[in-house]
Amino acid sequence: MRTRTRPAPSGPATQKTVPWRKLPPGDKLAFAVAVLLPPRFTPARVRADRRYRTLDKYRFIVGFLILPLAFYAVFVISPFFQAIYYSFTDWAGGATANFVGFDNYVKMWNDEKFWSSVQTSLLLLVFVPVVTLALGIFFAYMITAGGRHRRGEAVSGVVGSSFYKVVYFFPQVLSIALIAVVWQQVYSSRSGLLNGLLGEVGLGSLEQRWLGGDYKLGLFATMAVIAWSFVGFYVVLFSAAMGAIPKDIYEAALLDGAGRGATFFRVTLPLIWDTVRTGWIYMGIQALDAFAVVLIMVPGHVLKVTPVYLYERFREGQFGYATAIGVVLLVLSMAFTLIVMRIGRRETIEY
Repeated sequence: MRTRTRPAPSGPATQKTVPWRKLPPGDKLAFAVAVLLPPRFTPARVRADRRYRTLDKYRFIVGFLILPLAFYAVFVISPFFQAIYYSFTDWAGGATANFVGFDNYVKMWNDEKFWSSVQTSLLLLVFVPVVTLALGIFFAYMITAGGRHRRGEAVSGVVGSSFYKVVYFFPQVLSIALIAVVWQQVYSSRSGLLNGLLGEVGLGSLEQRWLGGDYKLGLFATMAVIAWSFVGFYVVLFSAAMGAIPKDIYEAALLDGAGRGATFFRVTLPLIWDTVRTGWIYMGIQALDAFAVVLIMVPGHVLKVTPVYLYERFREGQFGYATAIGVVLLVLSMAFTLIVMRIGRRETIEY
């Protein structure tokens, strides 16, 4: 039996790729110019090269991204590098800034007030995301799958779930400064809603100076306000993530006899874990900031977070020292993000 051999195709599309170091100088120059030239003006021998096709693909992508990336580099990345530079100077707001090395960081290391503010910020960083995300996940699960089982549905939310989403999300449409002013009045020891409510229900012995008292009460009040102002955002976020889970998975869990608790921990939480991790990072950065809430609501002698301490140094004209504090905040934010990405990493479940 005679076998036929198909002749090898020829043409520029199958041209053998020559290693870059062996290309003639003219071809190398043509490749360099091809980055800016349209394909119809590019020599045929260059267009037939496999490397040109790869170059053309990425050139198309870069063409769309170059302008927004340029704006991002100028208005976002550049200020970071400027702040790092000024943190090594004695800049006081004038035209000159003398380089002083690590003097600002040494001063920061010996500054007890700075470390007190860092301690408060770290407490907010640890506890506020946990409380906020836990409440957000709980309410989202109740809205999405907490109702009675209806005929033909494996899971169903509580009655009026859409209304609850609007109510929970309402604080997100308010300015954080307005939220701080409102809660300052709620916590007021003279005419505040909280103390007044405790007195009306016969719990007048629990009335406190919530903001003007000791450190712990001020910290608790601050945590409550930050959690209240952000929990609605995570209710909507986690509800959307839970709503994207196929109903077939819940039906299979129901057929296997899984209750609500087992369904949540074995089905829902693993499938929305990537969303939870992202929310954890975002909420941690918000808690590490807490600038407006503490500055407006809490007296300075009770507690002070690091962004407020930074603001006070700016107000005093210690711009170099203040930018050094800002660099430390940047490092803390990046370290927190890396830690959460590390400890929160798990196998991605596709469905």
